[in-house]
Amino acid sequence: MVPFKSDEYNIAMTTSETARKCIDQLLITHPELLPIAMQQGYELNGLTEASKKMGGRRFRRVKIKEVEEKVVAYTLYPCDVLPYLTGMVDDVEKALFLKRFGVPDWALTHVFGRNDSYWYRQTNAFGRYNLVGTTVKANAQIPTHLLADEKHAKAHGDKWYIATTVANDCVLGASVSATADAGGLQTAYGVFKDEALAVNTAYEPETVNTDGWAATGKAWRTLFPNITIILCFLHAFIKIRSRCKRLGAHYEQIKQQVWDIYHAPDRDGFMHQVRGLQAWVLKERASLTTGVLEALDKLCRKAPLYCTTFDHPAAYRTSNMLDRHMEPMARWLAGGRYFHGNLHAAELRVRSWALLHNYGPYCPRAKVSDTYSSPAHQFNQSVYRDNWLENLLVSSSCQGFRYKHRKREC
Repeated sequence: MVPFKSDEYNIAMTTSETARKCIDQLLITHPELLPIAMQQGYELNGLTEASKKMGGRRFRRVKIKEVEEKVVAYTLYPCDVLPYLTGMVDDVEKALFLKRFGVPDWALTHVFGRNDSYWYRQTNAFGRYNLVGTTVKANAQIPTHLLADEKHAKAHGDKWYIATTVANDCVLGASVSATADAGGLQTAYGVFKDEALAVNTAYEPETVNTDGWAATGKAWRTLFPNITIILCFLHAFIKIRSRCKRLGAHYEQIKQQVWDIYHAPDRDGFMHQVRGLQAWVLKERASLTTGVLEALDKLCRKAPLYCTTFDHPAAYRTSNMLDRHMEPMARWLAGGRYFHGNLHAAELRVRSWALLHNYGPYCPRAKVSDTYSSPAHQFNQSVYRDNWLENLLVSSSCQGFRYKHRKREC
């Protein structure tokens, strides 16, 4: 997919001379959009056969040598033509914008025509793209500090879990697991690892922020043995808040002390605030309930684990950023009545949502929209096209990287 609309494409690709000039310029300005082997040379391979779907249109082809001297041909499409020539961007852009919010297929059919299967296929097609390679473009680097958590979803009366990886305000991983044990989560989070390594073979994350679920930490340590697990301090506060809300003045005192611990400037200050909280608990023990004492004791016992964040100043200390993405994910799941098909279909759906979410425009009332059009724009500090769907389609041309489906038991 090249960053030209049909009229620009027709001018640039009509003759061999103009096509070669255009491709050479793309190799200089946007090499990330073309197969890596093209940088070593390519040959023009004529035009495709006239497309019946596109009213007889033809598209430019190139031929390159890849691994083991294998010759491979690629077709270059304009950015306003959908993959597999299933339509034009102008025909589906508004419908796919609504799909991001969980609007059902039958509603899209009622408003935009076609049929339910058409909108289902159009949406799920995005799930075949590499999430990391599509989102991380140009000179942006895959973040080494991550957040990870599982979103609970319903399927056939059971619980499935969406292993979600977030960084730099973008969803970089979303894979469905039928179990919440270490094995199932390792396979689900392993999709993120595979896609990150496809983009950068030397990729090694430094930290990942989790809510403390043992299976999550075990899965990440198995996938990346050198990674540091950062416990989310917000989850500790939420547990304390749920136990202390009815304590009146005591709750205000506890809340202030817990956040004083969080805002400590260094490890020594952190532990000093923890000891202060322990002394206060000992003094007020008679007026506190068992649940409150357990929650506060748990925070104090885990203090050394929370202190690991001081060894990684750039790491995420709370899951706020991840929660901001899980909230729209929850609304999208509820709007679609969760999952109905098999595990692979569910994964395609959630991966498609992740890309539509990353590239979908910000609400105009949001302050960030004054500077950036979407989370992906903010991540990469640039866009290929002003139209969000055209920008997504161009970005999906990620040097041949594609999602590799793993066969898993439901």
